[in-house]
Amino acid sequence: MSNRSIIIMVLVLISATAYLLIKGDGDIDMGGEKHGAEAAHMEEAKKNAPTAPAEAPAAPAADVKK
Repeated sequence: MSNRSIIIMVLVLISATAYLLIKGDGDIDMGGEKHGAEAAHMEEAKKNAPTAPAEAPAAPAADVKK
């Protein structure tokens, strides 16, 4: 196989992958296996969960003099 044919094959595979991801909406879950109650309701719980407010910065420590 020549270098030219290998490059063409790689480009065909990349374009086929891109086409399938675009047509399939690219909704891929890379979180691993889901078991039990979290398998069916995890995404719904994330949508309904209130967002936690950012923590206030801690007060600076008092200067300690020796």
